[in-house]
Amino acid sequence: MYQPPHFREERLEVQHALIRAHPLGLMITSGEDGPLANPVPFLLDAEAAPKGVLRAHLARANRQWQALAAGEPALAVFQGVDTYVTPSWYETKKETGKVVPTWNYAIVQVRGPVRVIEDKEWLRRQITALTAQHEGGRMEPWAVTDAPEDFVAAQLKGIVGIEMTIEAIDGKWKVSQNRPAPDRIGVAEGLAAETDPQAARMERLVRDYGGVSNP
Repeated sequence: MYQPPHFREERLEVQHALIRAHPLGLMITSGEDGPLANPVPFLLDAEAAPKGVLRAHLARANRQWQALAAGEPALAVFQGVDTYVTPSWYETKKETGKVVPTWNYAIVQVRGPVRVIEDKEWLRRQITALTAQHEGGRMEPWAVTDAPEDFVAAQLKGIVGIEMTIEAIDGKWKVSQNRPAPDRIGVAEGLAAETDPQAARMERLVRDYGGVSNP
């Protein structure tokens, strides 16, 4: 990943927080048949290794698990908040006109060895934990045990588990830090005037990373 120093986010707890907030990662492998990419909902276990462990499952019919089993290098990408930035928000536009549009975003990329797991009890624990994470805040949370046992057992036969031990993790928060202070203020104010919820989240990042105080 192209990584200018001023966009680098190296705090592991911040990187982990983005993964938890945006757990649908893009699992990418490259093998004899060329690159493969699949969106996969991951669970992060921050305590299982120095940089954490990612756990998920794939459909048995998805041939990517075979590439992972063969030891192909793997990359998981987690996309956080992102927004278009118009140069009309920049003070520099008024001064010189020498500005162009850009895109702000926060993203985490993860690399590491992947273990393919077919153990049914591991798979049951994984889907139970994944379900609990996303159902826990609901008024009437659904649980795996709500489904008939024979149905669950049949579903487990159709998936395989994957576990990635994180060896390398890169965070990139491109949130206008490279712009002069008046431009950062203009971006924050411009985003504040937008109605898109993404814009509100990006506004907070621009203020936090760019030292722009709240109005």
